[in-house]
Amino acid sequence: MGAREVGLPDVVPSGSLPSRVTIWEVGARDGLQNESTVVPVAVKLEFLSRLADAGLSVLEATSFVHPKWVPQLADAAELLSGLDARPGVSYPVLVPNERGLDRAIEAGVRHIAIFASATETFASRNLNRTLDSQFEMFEPTVKRALSAGMDVRGYVSMCFGDPWEGAVPRSQVVAVGERLLEMGCSQLSLGDTIGVATPGQVESLIEGFRDVTKLAVHFHDTYGQALSNTLAALRCGVTTVDSSAGGLGGCPYAESATGNLATEDLVWMLDGLGIETGVDLDKLVECSVWMAEQLGRPSPSRVVRALAK
Repeated sequence: MGAREVGLPDVVPSGSLPSRVTIWEVGARDGLQNESTVVPVAVKLEFLSRLADAGLSVLEATSFVHPKWVPQLADAAELLSGLDARPGVSYPVLVPNERGLDRAIEAGVRHIAIFASATETFASRNLNRTLDSQFEMFEPTVKRALSAGMDVRGYVSMCFGDPWEGAVPRSQVVAVGERLLEMGCSQLSLGDTIGVATPGQVESLIEGFRDVTKLAVHFHDTYGQALSNTLAALRCGVTTVDSSAGGLGGCPYAESATGNLATEDLVWMLDGLGIETGVDLDKLVECSVWMAEQLGRPSPSRVVRALAK
């Protein structure tokens, strides 16, 4: 049964909600990097093509992290060389440092993302840096990327809770995020890496930033709060939401992290609120069912399970 057959009623978005939301699709990068085996390049390219067919306009394609740390994305250059880029679709890639930036420039990438930590322990484990010294790695990377005419997004991990440190002070997250924005990042994605946030915490954190228009949110569904947290963020003025087709992914550096917010579940909610996304839900479900078959397991997305019957 498809989404149209279910018959969602026509609705008008509430005045406290945006009329349109940009979905930043991370399935091909954040989703596949957590797989236990390497997915063939041909499958990744088909996945990106199907996501574009479904109407998603931002597809985070891959990462130039060292293959030692994320072997699942060691084929980044090969993937980008084989990518049939669609008009109107952006294909950002994640880069950890200047070496990753060099590879991105060589591949002709125009949009990159860097990833920072909001906590001391995760910065040490994930970046081999202190909370403060991580910026020494970001500053030259961002400066060179901007000089090359690239757009730069900043991710902040562990914004609400850290498995080693517990609850994360709002002031600490805001300080890290504002520093990235001051460096020149055009957008900041606030990540609930282990999925412990609640709507009240989301509202509180967003209120701590000076310019909500530069914020995006990235939720994991460990405690089943990803959609309610997203709704809270939308009511605060956020208009970009990260999600992963089929709910793929987690975080290879945080064992307690479960899958990302499923794009289908997000689109179902947004459609029901009358918020435009440009995404064809039926095509997206078909894409995720196909990808689940490639991975040899069912999709954890509730909407995929409901509509694929």
